[in-house]
Amino acid sequence: MEEKLVSRREFLGRGVMVGMAGLAFPVLNPALTGNGPKTEFRTLGKTGLKVSTVGYGCMRTREPAVIHRAIDLGVNYFDTARRYMDGFNETVLGQVLKVRRDEVIVATKILPNRTTEEAIMDSFDASLKALQTEAVDVIQLHSINRVEQIIHEETLGTLVKIKESGKARFLGFTTHSNQTGLLNAAASQGFFDVILVSYNFKSPPELTEAIRNAAEAGIGIVAMKTQAGGYADHEMGSFTPHQAALKWTLQNPGVHTTVPSMTTFAQLEENVRVMGSRMGWLDRKRLEQYGKTIDSRLCRMCGACEAQCPRHVDILETNRALMYYEGYRDAALARSAFRDIPFFRSANRCADCAVCTVTCAYGLNIRSKMAQAQELMRMA
Repeated sequence: MEEKLVSRREFLGRGVMVGMAGLAFPVLNPALTGNGPKTEFRTLGKTGLKVSTVGYGCMRTREPAVIHRAIDLGVNYFDTARRYMDGFNETVLGQVLKVRRDEVIVATKILPNRTTEEAIMDSFDASLKALQTEAVDVIQLHSINRVEQIIHEETLGTLVKIKESGKARFLGFTTHSNQTGLLNAAASQGFFDVILVSYNFKSPPELTEAIRNAAEAGIGIVAMKTQAGGYADHEMGSFTPHQAALKWTLQNPGVHTTVPSMTTFAQLEENVRVMGSRMGWLDRKRLEQYGKTIDSRLCRMCGACEAQCPRHVDILETNRALMYYEGYRDAALARSAFRDIPFFRSANRCADCAVCTVTCAYGLNIRSKMAQAQELMRMA
């Protein structure tokens, strides 16, 4: 892939944190408050890092030029992972880091379900090589869903070794399910510096409170899935709800930055203009309309349904894969997510169930969604 370089702008100003009890309030960078987007910073918990409130989720990005442009526009927090695009996503970001490393804050993730020192170090070393850097700012455990995973002795000991080696400045984990329990446990534990959490205007109130609790404990909070799937629908007319969704997420001062997935210059330009703006009446109306169009499709990841399934199907992860297919319109990503689900917990286990007894607290048709997943998995 040919790298496309764009013009640089000196990244000026670091901003000053104004806040209390661990909650970050925005500071604008006066160097970027002309006709272009304003850069807004919050402090990432106890790390002390000043992060742009709109960061960059690199998960689906294939063009280094878009990442270069994001840096030019004042975005300074970039999130990737070893598993994204089977490692290629880190390679794309690495093409940028080799010439602009000192301008950005980089977070990546260990491959999921790695618990031994050898497995964790193999994954981390591969990340550093792909990213073309000697160290990252944040290293995270990927896709955690049980408290036991964040207290595993060998795992935590290996993370400490990585930090002490100077190859990672701060430690974190990411989660899509059991989020409230994990946030509250981490707040009490005091080990982790950063948590990447799925959070948007459809999230339950208890998650909002858990985020505040963790932020008050000094944990840096990064929000993903901020656009609630990014679904497109003719009922929404000519507007998109993406800016309104980002504004909603950033209303919570416990959220320090967001990492919406962006693949094009247009998506980037739309999202960065949220910085320095506030939620208004029109934003609320747009979210209300968008919410109505996705209520029958979006999983809230509350986990209430899973205990009902006699075959222990991983309904949350299946619905997340479906969101990638329907909302992100990324079939390859959806199929990759399906493949990560162990067969004994996959939607294929639903095939010989005559009647689905699982009900969703928010009205999703679980049987229909699992049937759709089976069809897509056959295409994987």
